Amino acid sequence: MPEAATTPKFTVFTPTYNRARTLHRAWESVRAQTFGEFEWLVIDDGSTDNTRELVEGWAKQAPFPVRYIWQTNQHKKVAFNRAVKEAQGELIIALDSDDTCVPEALERLWRHWNNIPVAEREGFAAVTALCMDQDGHRIGDAFPGGDWIDSTGTEILHRWKVRGEKWGFQRTSVMKTLPFPEDLPGLVPEGYVWSQVDQNYRTRFVNEMLRVYYRDQDDSLITGQTRDPAKDANGAVLCEANELSVGIRWFWHDSFALARKAANLVRITLHCTLPRSRLEPLWAKQPLGARLLLLLTSPVGVAVWMADRWRHRAQG
Repeated sequence: MPEAATTPKFTVFTPTYNRARTLHRAWESVRAQTFGEFEWLVIDDGSTDNTRELVEGWAKQAPFPVRYIWQTNQHKKVAFNRAVKEAQGELIIALDSDDTCVPEALERLWRHWNNIPVAEREGFAAVTALCMDQDGHRIGDAFPGGDWIDSTGTEILHRWKVRGEKWGFQRTSVMKTLPFPEDLPGLVPEGYVWSQVDQNYRTRFVNEMLRVYYRDQDDSLITGQTRDPAKDANGAVLCEANELSVGIRWFWHDSFALARKAANLVRITLHCTLPRSRLEPLWAKQPLGARLLLLLTSPVGVAVWMADRWRHRAQG
């Protein structure tokens, strides 16, 4: 593996768990990049297949730094925190172990980043692009504004109602200040971090399809993820509370989605096991409009919580 002569512009981070059969996609993508100032960082969340042998073999061929870090299986949130801690690049971008990106992806993202005026760049945390499937069809909605728009993820979602898979990088220095909480078992949705980013930084959203998202995977990238609302309720409470407090300003643009979010926050709060001392600040920080919405939607949230419990008893 070659030594980096200078600090890389990007750290391309790949979290993986027993994905030796698909990891070659990420490898082939990074190897094909037209922009060479990056490192590839593979965080292995406890694989028991031949992932290590594959990555170490590729590292010997790579014209860029490749680092492989194995950890006991802990969850994607811990792998993400580890990647941010270890990243040497100015910018960090996640490329999952079953997806690819176009050869010009890093080159285009770097160009978009440098098109933001230097005097304004400190107020930006990221550049986000579009995704396509393996047949070249766009996944999700395009962004408003033509070629690009400067906004936040919350505004893009609730004001402009843009849905679907997106992909891009974040400034490593910003991510270091906003780690995922590791003291909670199970899933902590990524929105927990992105909603905090939105409070202080903007993102440049560009209408280019740079990531290829494969639809042929039915298992989780990192074990421990589940759709059981009670099992992952502690992390979901943190995420939903953050997203509601930031998103409520766009209520009149996306009232139904935010009402659903408020009802779901009531539901998962009833499921969660967080101590009262940790829950109270989440509710106390809610703006007045969000508190009123929580009050109005609480009957729905309680009803769905009761249905969850009934379903759990019926299944078990």
